[in-house]
Amino acid sequence: MTVDGPRSTAPDVVDVVALGESMVTFLPSVPGRLADVPSFERAIGGAESNVACVLAAAGHSVRWAGRVGADGFGDHLVEAIGAYGVDVSAVRRDPARPTGVYFRTAGDRATDAHEVAYYRAGSAASAMSVDTMDLDAVRSGRVLHLSGITPALSAGCLGLTRELTARRPCRPLVSFDVNHRPGLWRDAGHGHGPEVLLELARGADLVFVGDDEARDAWGLDGPEAVRAALPEPEVLVVKQGATGATAFHGDLVTSVPALHVGVVAAVGAGDAFAAGFLSATLREKPVRERLRHGHLWAAAALTVPGDLATPPARDHADRLAALDDAAWGRLRLGPGWTHAEEGADEEVRTP
Repeated sequence: MTVDGPRSTAPDVVDVVALGESMVTFLPSVPGRLADVPSFERAIGGAESNVACVLAAAGHSVRWAGRVGADGFGDHLVEAIGAYGVDVSAVRRDPARPTGVYFRTAGDRATDAHEVAYYRAGSAASAMSVDTMDLDAVRSGRVLHLSGITPALSAGCLGLTRELTARRPCRPLVSFDVNHRPGLWRDAGHGHGPEVLLELARGADLVFVGDDEARDAWGLDGPEAVRAALPEPEVLVVKQGATGATAFHGDLVTSVPALHVGVVAAVGAGDAFAAGFLSATLREKPVRERLRHGHLWAAAALTVPGDLATPPARDHADRLAALDDAAWGRLRLGPGWTHAEEGADEEVRTP
């Protein structure tokens, strides 16, 4: 798959446009229940803006499109995301609705002890729609990256996502990360989440979905079953956790095992994987190397405490992605691995 879409020399054409809600995140200063945490540190969070920030940090031209409140938290999001080198000119400010925020505990998100408290109902982002967003700016990338979180926010957001995934001539390459969030859909009232997400994914050119998501949302077990349900996207990537990932590109099926990673925090890896795969797609790398870049960028996120991590330098990642299968299997990545010197031994050791 090559990246089609606008090829104009106009200055507003970028590699990737990412559309979605970004929120101010409050991270606990110490472990424990939210009721017991005495203070929090402020950060940014949002699947699509995470992808935008990581791609910009890797040198791609990226625009984030969204809505935030005309408030201090909105100021912070625009400034923080812009500081990564992301073009924020397509962000709209809403004087009547607040910027969404959320709090989370320090525990692993996969455990019952993990808590997240969202304050996003009625947020500025929930007012995104065909009428409130600049569709020319949204479609001004070689790639348009969306996720299944946006359509869950409101009927207007669902209508916008349907418009952007509708198949029509000269549209950008549409990338869609399923991101099934049952809690959001449970309170949505404008559609049944699994059915809506399947519909939207069928309209995309490139789809990312976890095998656990596919099982929970659609009752599908295994990459082949997911492909049978989603034959329309030119490329389908099924993420299989610690096992690896499988990509379907036409009749070609490519599987790449996951890396051995010394995990610091299991957050942000899915967004980083999508960003790595998109980066390699923009550079027209073979599918096998796109998957490997996804794994490498995910490893960068897994080996830092927060949601966002600086991806490995392009030359470094390209060298690792080109290793033979045996050398790939020997890689051991830990904190600091992205700073390994060029020309180091094939096995990047945990410091």
